[in-house]
Amino acid sequence: MTEVGKELEEHVRRILELMGEDANREGLLKTPHRVAKAMQTLTRGYAEDPIAILNSAKFSEDYRQMVIVRDINFYSLCEHHMLPFYGKVHVAYIPNGQVTGLSKIARVVDCFSHRLQIQERMTKQIRECIQEALNPLGVMVVIEAQHMCMQMRGVEKQGSITTTSDFCGAFNQAKTREEFLQLISR
Repeated sequence: MTEVGKELEEHVRRILELMGEDANREGLLKTPHRVAKAMQTLTRGYAEDPIAILNSAKFSEDYRQMVIVRDINFYSLCEHHMLPFYGKVHVAYIPNGQVTGLSKIARVVDCFSHRLQIQERMTKQIRECIQEALNPLGVMVVIEAQHMCMQMRGVEKQGSITTTSDFCGAFNQAKTREEFLQLISR
């Protein structure tokens, strides 16, 4: 385990003790190690460059119609409570001479979701990243998510869905946005 991982383990052990638990009891002996590994996995997006992800599979192509990758599953941690939020991301862009590998769009979603996040910022970051890397005629991102911080604590509202969107370029036209929203609702 890395130096950071070892330090995380120590902090988790101390949190367990502060909660009144015996960090040395059988069921908790390996918990600090497991939590440290989980946190490093859940926040691995900080070590990734989303622009580089898109640029690693960027190709010249004379295609100027909407490209949609929908229903991209994601899991993230809210930065306010460090509880999970999860759902689906739908991305569309209209190429302007450059396309990227479709899996790279899903990898960009993973990159941003594997950071402490809020849904609104993540929506904007994905859109800005695609705009910067590909310079398309337009980009639109819609995220639908359930937030455990709303379901497990606070208002405790089960099944509530939060939807965010961000768009630019050709998606400023209502007709283009409507086409995208109709296509992802199928």
